[in-house]
Amino acid sequence: MIYLDNAATTKVSEEVFEVMKPYFCEQYANPSAIYSFAGKSMKAVNEAREQAAKLIGAASNEIYFTAGGSESDNWVIKTVCETYKNKGKHIITTKIEHHAILHTCQYMEKQGFEVTYLDVDEMGIVKMDDLKAAIRPDTILITIMAANNEIGTIQPLKEIGALAKEHKVLFHTDAVQAYGHIPMNVDEMNIDFLSASGHKLHAPKGIGLMYIRKGIKVGSYIHGGAQERSRRAGTLNTPGIVGFGEAIRIAGERMQENMAKEIELRDYLINRVLTEIPYSRLNGDPVKRLPGNAHFCFQFIEGESMLIMLDQKGICASSGSACTSGSLDPSHVLLAIGLPHEIAHGSLRLTMSEETTKEDIDTTVDELKVIIERLRAMSPLYEDFIKKQKN
Repeated sequence: MIYLDNAATTKVSEEVFEVMKPYFCEQYANPSAIYSFAGKSMKAVNEAREQAAKLIGAASNEIYFTAGGSESDNWVIKTVCETYKNKGKHIITTKIEHHAILHTCQYMEKQGFEVTYLDVDEMGIVKMDDLKAAIRPDTILITIMAANNEIGTIQPLKEIGALAKEHKVLFHTDAVQAYGHIPMNVDEMNIDFLSASGHKLHAPKGIGLMYIRKGIKVGSYIHGGAQERSRRAGTLNTPGIVGFGEAIRIAGERMQENMAKEIELRDYLINRVLTEIPYSRLNGDPVKRLPGNAHFCFQFIEGESMLIMLDQKGICASSGSACTSGSLDPSHVLLAIGLPHEIAHGSLRLTMSEETTKEDIDTTVDELKVIIERLRAMSPLYEDFIKKQKN
């Protein structure tokens, strides 16, 4: 099997799994208990918190563990709205955010809040002039993702943060795809809130975090206990937190090495696809993109058929098209960067990890060439296009 869907989830690494194991059956105490047996669990949780903070230049008491990125995103938007509604009821985001942001913003609109959904350019980058023009006296939150989960484009977080700070507007970034993969610093980027998720960097599913800048007042999202300094109730997921902490430590230590390797493989993949497969295009910025992300559209084919045929060859990939989840609509991200429906439907996302090899890429491209040629041979649209080209 060749696994090229690391943006969807990564496997738990052996190193992470090993440090988690004792906290299931041996060191199983509830970290919130007062006896010494529980103290060992709390010590491990606090060490993970320190690792999480160190990676982004934060303080450990600014890190709160959650069940994942979607919870963290919901927490920020809903509690900021509740806490600052007397100041204003206006939120700014973009049209290419993850649905955890977009659907939560839509929910808040039903509660009487107003949301501005910014356009992006053809590379998927927010336009700073548009953002500046959208800020109003009643704007209470700007939420813009660090890097897009589909096309991999990295946003100018430092500039966004500086603008938000200048206008005294809180700034949140959904960093689920970026955290642990590219350098980030919350002070340099003036980030007030940051969401991240463990399963994107070889930690288990069901564990995430939220960074909340010290001094910012926001309420609890989950009530029922004094855990996480009374801001997030619920018994701590000790094994998950410990695994997340180890994954963060490893990601920080190996970041530059992993980035260099993935960028080399990514660019090799992109070059092969664009030069060897006709009527293909790269989506997203060719340089300002996540190291392991390559996203393409192929004319005259359906992305779902391509995914099924890749799967039959043992290659795991994903499509930017929502048709894979039963919808006939193409990806909102691809439409936002200006692609027509017929091209957006033929999309493919290939996302690598540090374990991906050049042989994996070569095999994938070789199979992809055959698959696309076969699908186009069955396409009336392609047949008509070739006839017109000949005429």
